Amino acid sequence: MARIASTRLSRLLTGWSSEGSGPLPRRLADALRELAEHGDVPGGSVLPSQRELALVLGVSRSTVTAAYGLLENEGWLESVRGSGSRLRGSGALDRYVAEGRLVSFNARSEGSGAADLSSGALPGLGAVGEAVGALTRSDLGGLLGDDGYHPYGIPALREGIAAYYRAAGVATEAEQILVTSGSQQAVWLVAQALVEPGDTVVVENPTYRGALEALRARGARLVPVGGDGPDGGAGPAELRRLCAHGRPRLVYLQPTVHNPTGRTLDGAARREWRRVLADRELFTVEDTACAELALGNGTAGSDGAAPVPLVAGLPMGSTVTVGTLSKLFWGGLRVGWVRSSPRVVARLAKIKTSVDLACSVVDQLVAVRLLDRLPEARARRRAGLRGQRDAAEALVRGAAPHWEWTRPAGGPALWVRIPGVDTEALAQLARRHGVSVVPGAAFSPVDGFRDRLRLPYAHGTEALAAALPTLLECAGRAAG
Repeated sequence: MARIASTRLSRLLTGWSSEGSGPLPRRLADALRELAEHGDVPGGSVLPSQRELALVLGVSRSTVTAAYGLLENEGWLESVRGSGSRLRGSGALDRYVAEGRLVSFNARSEGSGAADLSSGALPGLGAVGEAVGALTRSDLGGLLGDDGYHPYGIPALREGIAAYYRAAGVATEAEQILVTSGSQQAVWLVAQALVEPGDTVVVENPTYRGALEALRARGARLVPVGGDGPDGGAGPAELRRLCAHGRPRLVYLQPTVHNPTGRTLDGAARREWRRVLADRELFTVEDTACAELALGNGTAGSDGAAPVPLVAGLPMGSTVTVGTLSKLFWGGLRVGWVRSSPRVVARLAKIKTSVDLACSVVDQLVAVRLLDRLPEARARRRAGLRGQRDAAEALVRGAAPHWEWTRPAGGPALWVRIPGVDTEALAQLARRHGVSVVPGAAFSPVDGFRDRLRLPYAHGTEALAAALPTLLECAGRAAG
């Protein structure tokens, strides 16, 4: 069982004693429960001893003892003889708690008044509704004559996705495509099929937190490389040094419109990555989920054409490309895919059928129609995001001139550095004042980037403008 350091826990608990209601033990218990509810402290974590936590929080031991007692009575804490007090991921059995990354989706309510900056998901394009409305009985055609289960995806969509890659100059056949329920399921399937507990997996630092969750749940040993600069840091060189001491099971990369930084690697950086991956014969997973959201300036995939995967020149049998229509068109359209060798695709499909049998045929028929509208959708989405990015930069620059960021080459958010501020503490304080925001450490395999904050602008700047005064106030408190 993992133990959470008292110093880190104290940062997460910043402001607990001055907020909330009731006596100090009740306030402390509520603050610890909130950390469990939001996944900020993983379920199963062992808390510091009562004496240690009392010392770091500057309260009496009896206050901590009483708070631990309240949590244990409510089902949030379990005392393990010889191991200490273990924080549970959920309380009583009649209370459901989502994991941290998805809690904002489950907690949304109309008229809550909260400023939700926890997600960079985009609103849907009108093309989705038009494609749904245009479906006819003939679209289903012969599909109604079978049982409706197509574990690999319906033939028309598999061929359409293969053609998407061929249009970008990447030879691809339909048998190399597996349709998935969005890119998140694709990443999860890769982790289940290709990673065993204890395997070393190389990831960028920072990286997509959904991938971190899938790999951690599989028991992978995550090794970070690179950084959050525009060029991705010294990732290839670090990978070469790492391989001198053992070969990792796989490498997970986002070279085009990286989540969360928004950066895209230039030609030289991509060639260097491709060289080390080929030289060391490393199995590589390239996640291109956000690649269609490139915003210009000559970056890969920004000229209106489909982005070319970095792994396109590597052996098919040792590469996986993850893609999706959900980022470009709408998150409610759960259509993603894996492109790999037929052997790998078959392995992933076998696992997928044990989870959901197959993806919705109707969703896939809508996706077939939307593939024909990709150029139009790219132009519309990118024009909108460019304006939102520019407005967000002007807003943050005016309100917080000491905050720092590199202009993103794509994507829905700014990756902001707040000098001298622990953004985990900031996020906890902000949440208690109705603002949900994700700190940089959530995107790091090693709890790094503690002075970073992701600020989405995909829904316009209204929520960001409403949240900034609170974030600035909380940043001052977290720094003090």
